[in-house]
Amino acid sequence: MADPTPAKSDWTPSGEGVERRVLADNADMMTVEFRFREGGIGAPHSHPHVQSTFVGSGRFEFTVDGETRLLGPGDSLIVPSNAVHSCQAVEAGHLIDTFAPRRDDFL
Repeated sequence: MADPTPAKSDWTPSGEGVERRVLADNADMMTVEFRFREGGIGAPHSHPHVQSTFVGSGRFEFTVDGETRLLGPGDSLIVPSNAVHSCQAVEAGHLIDTFAPRRDDFL
C-alpha cells in the first residue's frame, strides 16, 4: 500500500472570499479543503469531475442545476459530472470536497 499523500499545497485564492488547498490526491481522486469568509462566493461553473461536498462548518447556499439548498455543518451533497453549480457562504466556514478523477487544474 502506498504512503498517504500529505498536504500538497498552500492556501490558494479560489474566488471572491474563498481559498483552497489540496489535502491529498492521486490520478483517480482528489480531496480539497475550501474556506469561505461570510459572503464568499463559489461562482457558477461546471467540470467533468464528480464532486462530493461535506460542510465542516458554516452555512452555505448551494445551487446545483438550478436547485438551491441551504446546507450546514455535517451536511453533504453530490454534484454530478458537468452539472452547473455554485455556492455562497451565508456564514463563514469550510468545506471538504472530493473530486473523481483528480482536478489537475488545482495542482
